[in-house]
Amino acid sequence: MITLNVLKVGKVGIVSCSGEAIPEGTLSRLACRKVLDELRPDQTVTICLPLFIAGGTEERNFARDFPTITVDGCEKQCARKSTEKLSGKPGKSLLIPEILSRHGIAKPVNLRNLRPEEKATAQVVAEEIARAVDEILKK
Repeated sequence: MITLNVLKVGKVGIVSCSGEAIPEGTLSRLACRKVLDELRPDQTVTICLPLFIAGGTEERNFARDFPTITVDGCEKQCARKSTEKLSGKPGKSLLIPEILSRHGIAKPVNLRNLRPEEKATAQVVAEEIARAVDEILKK
């Protein structure tokens, strides 16, 4: 959950897919955590999608007032659509199948325990998210 003391200029909110039923949802969450914890920890905050949808005021206000990146695991694009509906258009919307296709990577098959090659895929996705963070912060 976002706390008011981290709401600073220069922060980008990341809204990850919460799709527990698809491997791409797991991949989305793992890649977003890598960005938040390792690649861009000082430039990003997480926005909890279930709380955001359920009425989380701080999450919605952040997404309204600061740039966000949505990372969706499938074509339903729940993170993007929820952000647009409840707070405004994201600064960037990423779709896991499109990222995998661009890099010629097969979609993951495991829901929870990713194989080593699937963990490497999470790094590729995380790097794309980190580049999106950099693009937004340059604007």
